[in-house]
Amino acid sequence: MGADRPCARTVRIRVPATSANLGSGFDTVGLALDYHDEIVFTRSDDPADTGVKVIIEGEGEDTLPRDETHLVVSAFRKACQVFGLPRFGFLMTARNRIPQARGLGSSAEAIVAGISAAAAFAHPGGFSRDAVFDLAAQIEGHPDNVAPAVYGGLTVSYDLTTDEGVGSLPIAGGTPLTPGFHSLRYQVDPAIRATVFVPDFRLSTQKARQALPDRVPYADAIHNLSRVALIPGALNPSGMADMGSGQFDGQGNLAARANALLFAATQDRLHQPYRAGLMPPATDLIGLFRRHGYAAAVSGAGPCVIVLHYGDASEDLKTLAKGELESGHWQVLQLDVDRNGVQVESDEEGDLIGS
Repeated sequence: MGADRPCARTVRIRVPATSANLGSGFDTVGLALDYHDEIVFTRSDDPADTGVKVIIEGEGEDTLPRDETHLVVSAFRKACQVFGLPRFGFLMTARNRIPQARGLGSSAEAIVAGISAAAAFAHPGGFSRDAVFDLAAQIEGHPDNVAPAVYGGLTVSYDLTTDEGVGSLPIAGGTPLTPGFHSLRYQVDPAIRATVFVPDFRLSTQKARQALPDRVPYADAIHNLSRVALIPGALNPSGMADMGSGQFDGQGNLAARANALLFAATQDRLHQPYRAGLMPPATDLIGLFRRHGYAAAVSGAGPCVIVLHYGDASEDLKTLAKGELESGHWQVLQLDVDRNGVQVESDEEGDLIGS
């Protein structure tokens, strides 16, 4: 149900950065990272005021718009219509840390932030993450970054389609499934960390999409299917059974097992080879790390590089990339996995989104 007026004066949003694909999981897999944008919405006291004032600090402060075209604002306005809220004026203060157009989910973060804020103004204590995900995935057009931003952790998303007709699908012994975007969240071992190399150049998602072929070899599709199936186990190695491949015995080191699986799980033939020419520095850096056994991949559409590892590998990675880092074109982020997803607070209702 919607609301005929805003139920809060101030709403605070905290949304994590995300890394999609993780190598083999093209357009399906996403991981939330402990690196956040924080946005505060303050409703105008003047009923005649229906405009917006935007203050931006940090990433994008010199480039992002400060009007209704700002992606957070446009998502907020669309969500307010869905939730039945009348148009009202507000001040939006954004403290941005997530780099723009680098493959860390900045657009998904903006959409999730706007929708979550609208839901908080419309539903005091009474809306779910699923409602935010549903609308955010529709606006974004694909769920791979949206899902971890909403739910946190590791997510695998899919677009449920059917030939059985329009409407929900009857599932034996369960709740009917509705066609559209869905997501499943997996556990991530606390020892899993991500080292992200952020370059000082950007790459548009549109150009990255245009580099992809219409068809891929059958063998490449099979290759990626086998690798993406490894991702949940690789990110939660303590919960998996013995590998049974002869690589490790029953007393095998857990870190070695995890890092071996992460390396295999991030092997990709569907998108990274076709985009390599758009970001040679990132491609070279990935090759450097992988030659030394590290699970490196393009983050999202790039050009950020993400390296997943069990335990702390930061010093070794910095040593390997010493030449690149000395160029001054790269920033290094040592990040844990965010397990909470979007966090919402209002001045009247406190925490509006449950775990």
